[in-house]
Amino acid sequence: MSTKSNKIGVVQLTILTMVNMMGSGIIMLPTKLAEIGTISIVSWLVTAVGSTALAYAFAQCGMFSKKSGGMGGYAEYSFGKAGNFMANYTYGISLVIANTAIAISAVGYGSELLGATLSPLSIALWTIFTLWLATVLNFGGARITGNISSFTIWGVIIPVVGICIVGWYWFDGSLYINSWNPHNVPTFEAIGVSISMTLWAFLGLESACANSDAVENPEKNVPIAVLGGTIGAAVIYIVSTNVIAGIVPNMDLAQSTAPFGLAFAHMFNETVGKVIMGLMVMSCFGSLLGWQFTIAQVFKSSAEEGYFPAFFKKVTSKDAPIIGMITITAIQTLLSLLTTSPSLNKQFNVLVDLAVVTNVIPYLLSMAALAVLLKAENVPTRKYKTTVFVAFIGSLYSIYALYAAGEQAMLYGSIATFIGWTLYGFVSYKFDLRRSVKE
Repeated sequence: MSTKSNKIGVVQLTILTMVNMMGSGIIMLPTKLAEIGTISIVSWLVTAVGSTALAYAFAQCGMFSKKSGGMGGYAEYSFGKAGNFMANYTYGISLVIANTAIAISAVGYGSELLGATLSPLSIALWTIFTLWLATVLNFGGARITGNISSFTIWGVIIPVVGICIVGWYWFDGSLYINSWNPHNVPTFEAIGVSISMTLWAFLGLESACANSDAVENPEKNVPIAVLGGTIGAAVIYIVSTNVIAGIVPNMDLAQSTAPFGLAFAHMFNETVGKVIMGLMVMSCFGSLLGWQFTIAQVFKSSAEEGYFPAFFKKVTSKDAPIIGMITITAIQTLLSLLTTSPSLNKQFNVLVDLAVVTNVIPYLLSMAALAVLLKAENVPTRKYKTTVFVAFIGSLYSIYALYAAGEQAMLYGSIATFIGWTLYGFVSYKFDLRRSVKE
């Protein structure tokens, strides 16, 4: 009895799944979507379906896979060690890019909070400072990071859920309708432009599949929680961003670097808006803190498998991979300088598109390997057919997300991927070629 009471129930796991996804992904979304117009609600619906399909497929992967390593382990069923390496490599690269975008979000809200106007170089320098600060604070180990992140997440939950509930009082239907497609962009193109941004909000859904050992009745509850969490997050995303579009004029929203703060200032007053900006900065930095540690752990586990250089697995007495953290943050520093743009929003958009492209690659590898995984684990035929069909829907959506990310993101994402294949060549003797090299 005591063992069961210590396990996570389906409601707890569903809430945990939603919180994992929400993080800091939503805080710049209203600005990006305002550039397209309220027609972006169609993108939300497309992404909600695609993300739910991916979430269900990942839940099944987590339930039946006997290989460790998350998406890399799933990919290995079909693509061997090369697939495992590429899933880990592209996922790691995606997180490095995504965290740089999170740091830019924090800088955007911080500058708005303090009333500061930043030049492109100043944005880059403050982003670099924010990244290094988060890295240094992680030197104390996972316990400190976890405690801080579990507190700061409320900085995004309170404003986002709050606007979903009370924002309707200030909602202006005519303002919303007039913002439908302000630039008269063709419908299909308008939907595609905002797809990468809406998918950005769901990145992390793959990590929401909790360890089945810690869950009551995992075969039933894990898929329910992952699906419920993804749908719940989708509802909050769609409602909050669309309510804001009916409160703040489209042009003001499209030019804002702190859209939720701007919305609350319209609803109440400047002081309340500033408080919301402060909460968002706190949440964003807390999320960055947790993700910087997570990236180092991803690189550490990959180094232990022999994929990445050995120095990534070195840890201190507090189990903090400091050398790996410093290396990763140095890469992010270079990335911040290379993506410097005329505006904060433009730099944020470039990084988000690139993060989505590199993150979709391990999604595709996992979806493609799912059929082999289920066969290998002798899953019943009916379950097999249903899951493979859902995974196919998730794959179609992922491919569409790649297309929608645009030429520049695809170009740089492809170069990053080809570099990965090159790097695998240098370590492959440890895996697939081990036997033939000996002969």
